[in-house]
Amino acid sequence: VQLVESGGGMVKPGGSLSLSCKASGFDFSRYDMNWVRQAPGKGPEWISAINTGGGTEYYAPAVKGRFTISRNNARNTVYLQLNSLRPEDTALYFCAAVTPTPPYWYRDHGAPTKYDYMGRGTQVTVVS
Repeated sequence: VQLVESGGGMVKPGGSLSLSCKASGFDFSRYDMNWVRQAPGKGPEWISAINTGGGTEYYAPAVKGRFTISRNNARNTVYLQLNSLRPEDTALYFCAAVTPTPPYWYRDHGAPTKYDYMGRGTQVTVVS
């Protein structure tokens, strides 16, 4: 099993980045896909999820309206578009595969109870 993130970099506040995560070694289309980030000195923060078919998306309040998650099951890839970036978005961004989770859980709790598979991350740095 592999999840490989790419697309990170350094941008100025207000800038944009497009992250990708290529999956292999498991049936990608049967898993919800999530993005999680971890800033220096802080714990992991769940930020977004998308269901198996790509028709439903969930976001943490901190990123809602600025970030957009999407997926292409034919390409085994999940994406995260980051717009209007802020210095507090600086973090290592991970994608994670999650056993399909009821919609109410994402709405009420955000983060799933566990991540089945997770990549190694791509660094996003927002600095003036």
